[in-house]
Amino acid sequence: MSVFNSQPIDGVIPATLLAFDNDMQIDEAASRRHLRDVAATNGLRAITVNGHASEVHACTFDEQQRILEFCQEELNGRLPLINGIYADGSLEAARLARMAEAGGAQALLIFPPNSMIMGGQLRPEMALTHFKTIADATDLLLIAFQYPQVSGQGYPFDTLLRMIEDIPSIKAIKDWSNDAMLHEKHIRSLQSGAAGRAITVLTTHSSWLMASLSMGANGLLSGAGSVIPELQVALFQAVKAGDLPAAQAINDRIFPLAQVFYTPPFLDMHNRMKECLVLLGRQDRAVVRPPLMKLTDGEIKRLSQALDAAGLLARAAAE
Repeated sequence: MSVFNSQPIDGVIPATLLAFDNDMQIDEAASRRHLRDVAATNGLRAITVNGHASEVHACTFDEQQRILEFCQEELNGRLPLINGIYADGSLEAARLARMAEAGGAQALLIFPPNSMIMGGQLRPEMALTHFKTIADATDLLLIAFQYPQVSGQGYPFDTLLRMIEDIPSIKAIKDWSNDAMLHEKHIRSLQSGAAGRAITVLTTHSSWLMASLSMGANGLLSGAGSVIPELQVALFQAVKAGDLPAAQAINDRIFPLAQVFYTPPFLDMHNRMKECLVLLGRQDRAVVRPPLMKLTDGEIKRLSQALDAAGLLARAAAE
């Protein structure tokens, strides 16, 4: 039985990166090393694999299955694993869900299908059917990934409420609405039980994380946690404790990294995080699969400057 059947899905949940070798094949040893580095951070609630951060869009079903397997082997029960479900079709999403449950995942992060991008918001029954198809395939609890409304893949608020009301296995949302007013509405309404039961809001607004957490989100799920898990834990704890000076001091360190991670083109954010791991000496290479491409020397230099401003380069050198 999943630990989340009796516990909330909350707190700090990094989404780890996936290492590739120079032939663009999965580098299992390097990926395990990265997972160990992140999991060693005190105060984490869980870790997410097979998400955006691990370039799930470029991984086959068999590769996703193996990623979950070796991550389970590496963690050996020290932290729960949440597995991403990224598929354009509901039947394939259900197949991934069954695989993840069989592989020991403790919860599922459900991405919105790209197939809904051209008007799916006008057909709420599509979102409901997608989640029901997944829920019927697994006993695991679900996290609904809420995209920005302007993307065409975000769930309108009323649709989100219907999803939560009709599908009891939805236990949290990963909120990337990218709209401060809507984000606060999610937090105030869902966490207080407006849909009939309390739903955790896990923010992924990592470009304005302190502001988001200060609205009351009960957790965060972020690819930036692959680089700065200790800073995310410290910020989350400071905000929860109401310690504004401490939170501001931590945010001052996160700020330069957020500025370089989330600058256009936004799709390079995890590419940049991989380069940071190399700059910090935590990985040997930063290979991505196409269509993602290697960053320019100028951008890598800016990443180095941001790491220095955050105090992470000096710490890495000392270690």
